[in-house]
Amino acid sequence: MKKKFFSLIFIPHNRGKSKTIIFSEKNVKVLAGVAAFLFVGFSFLLFDYFSMNGTRQKYRELSEENAVQKGTIVRLKVSLNNLKAKVENMESYAKKINTMAGLKSSEVLREVGVGGGSNDQEMTFSGNSQDLSQAENVAQKAEGIERNLNTMVRYFEDKSAIWATTPSIWPTTGWMTSPFGEREDPFTGKRVFHYGIDVVSGYGNPIVATADGKVIELKNEKIGGNTIIIDHGGGYTTVYCHLSKFNVRVGQIVKRHDVIGFVGSTGKSIGPHVHYEVHFNGVPKNPWNYILED
Repeated sequence: MKKKFFSLIFIPHNRGKSKTIIFSEKNVKVLAGVAAFLFVGFSFLLFDYFSMNGTRQKYRELSEENAVQKGTIVRLKVSLNNLKAKVENMESYAKKINTMAGLKSSEVLREVGVGGGSNDQEMTFSGNSQDLSQAENVAQKAEGIERNLNTMVRYFEDKSAIWATTPSIWPTTGWMTSPFGEREDPFTGKRVFHYGIDVVSGYGNPIVATADGKVIELKNEKIGGNTIIIDHGGGYTTVYCHLSKFNVRVGQIVKRHDVIGFVGSTGKSIGPHVHYEVHFNGVPKNPWNYILED
């Protein structure tokens, strides 16, 4: 059988000689196969390139979305911890009012645990079911405090007179240096029980009545120095020691915030301050539980 040949003639535009390339049928088939292979390969590369472009775009979108979610989670964590701190402050405030009111009903504030760790630790938040449980616990605690506060609102609406005669403010401006409870005596170094709180303040600063009441005693004693005792009724009395001078007389009726004397350092004292006590039915109580001011 006679072989077939194919000629490819190149004719230049100038007057140069033309060129002829002769291919056998076999060569043409090989070239066609190579061309087809290259075409398929190139098509696959193009498809892969555009597919990878789509994947990279999707990856960028997911990365951006993930960054946004991380930012949202961080903000939620901060908000949740701020909310937890506010709820705990509300709880402490509510406990003080409960102590003052002496509420014993079933609606009195109950401890509600938050999270699985210490209450002093910040809550972690990553958006999983455990985090949602922490948020639900905070919400439940807030609801419990709200119920308790509503109970106390009703209680104090009915007993406004009791509220007026219940100690609830600082006796003077300053800061507390010695709390209620056992402490080391600054003069003897021995462990003794401190029946009030010491509030350091500037000499001569006003001391106020912490509730409505009647001045029942003014005295000067070795330890307390110039001392005022006020009877508020309902079993409450308050004591103010180390005054520089008095601003009331025995038998005088006073209102909360009335100036009853001035800060001094009389008696057993190492500097200007007021020693403040709260008694209920003759029993010393922690005055800190009877201070609602910041």
